[in-house]
Amino acid sequence: MQDHTFRSPVSTLSQKTKDELRDHSLSDLDKSIPAAAHGLTVAQFLATEPRLSEFSTPVLVLDDAAIDANIELMASWCQEHGVELAPHGKTTMSPALWDRQVRSGAWGITVANPAQLKVAVRFGIQHIQLANALVDPLALKWLVAELDSRPDLEVLMWADSTATVDAMNATLEAVRPRRALSVLVEVGVTGGRTGARTLAQAESVADSIMASPWLQLSGVAGYEGALAHDSSTESVAAVHDYVETLAELHHRLLTRNSYRGTHEVVVTAGGSAYFDTVVEVLAGLVDPTAEPRTRVLVRAGAYVIHDDGFYLEISPFARGKNQQLTSAMHAWARVVSRPELDLALLDAGKRDLPFDEGLPIPQLIADQLGAPATLLAGTVTALNDQHAFLALAPDSASDVKVGDVVRLGLSHPCTAFDKWRWIPVIAGGDDESADPVVIDLIRTYF
Repeated sequence: MQDHTFRSPVSTLSQKTKDELRDHSLSDLDKSIPAAAHGLTVAQFLATEPRLSEFSTPVLVLDDAAIDANIELMASWCQEHGVELAPHGKTTMSPALWDRQVRSGAWGITVANPAQLKVAVRFGIQHIQLANALVDPLALKWLVAELDSRPDLEVLMWADSTATVDAMNATLEAVRPRRALSVLVEVGVTGGRTGARTLAQAESVADSIMASPWLQLSGVAGYEGALAHDSSTESVAAVHDYVETLAELHHRLLTRNSYRGTHEVVVTAGGSAYFDTVVEVLAGLVDPTAEPRTRVLVRAGAYVIHDDGFYLEISPFARGKNQQLTSAMHAWARVVSRPELDLALLDAGKRDLPFDEGLPIPQLIADQLGAPATLLAGTVTALNDQHAFLALAPDSASDVKVGDVVRLGLSHPCTAFDKWRWIPVIAGGDDESADPVVIDLIRTYF
């Protein structure tokens, strides 16, 4: 498919901001961080070429080569299909990873709430989508001040009712912003999450935005991932029908000349599970010669890390595509108890590992972190706050000792990253050794 997208200037982190990230001081009070790193900056610690074996268990580990490959694959896919990517930053809440995504061609970053928005603004992301309504008066006043002082900053936000617009107007009337705030009409479904329930309601929301002296109607938004949770024919059909509703609202607003006063509007959907169906419906809206121009923004965020569970099964790249994403995360946990022949307890639990979209998957075992590992047959059957229950297959039971370390495949990066402040990164790929050098530390801002 021909690439019809129109590109914004790339809004990457400044060198000053990157230096700030590397100038953070480390503390051995942070989970898994070595005692030798205490008091050093990230740059100073990495200069010592630390090995993974220096980190304590449990530890979440990222694969740099897999991250690069995932970013490149998704960027190429979006370009091929004529849409743009506004990846959801809540997956990682890592400005360093956001920077890599934007440098690969992403339009900007999507966030979910005012706290995340502040992180994106603080770290210099110029194009931001807040996939939510912003009615908190303090947060709205803060944003107005940022927009007034930074003409290069673009923030899109959502509204799903006239009450949302009224609440925004009440705050904006008091602060009187210098430029109108960009708002997208959110469409939902009955029984679903947020979003106007009918097209008529959505058009009323658009009318109320147009009537506000402080707001600019800038497009249509929705989230299809709440409609389905698998790749069945019925689920994909439900997603398709919903996205058709977004396109229909956009056509109605164009026909009514509701977008007057702007040269560019956005239609956005597409989490990490059904972005292919979203693009199938919406890509035809992109026409850079039209007035106003329409951008289609896909918000997939989990692709950058991927996983060995939920997204491995449901990602569009897993549904008959020739190319595949690669899980860029795994965890190492230590055996702390063997109370029964077929049971081992590990030192990682709900406070360390994601569990909402499937339990961790045992992959490898070694006698210590950084030592050569072998395959492990077993199943994690439950997590407590700080322990994992590892049921062992009979042929593996005798090989598992207290003190051994187990590598775990994980499901759902969104609830893996929020449990860690610092995450070590290894080169990965063909360069991965038994005890790899840690080449970076990723800082999260949850």
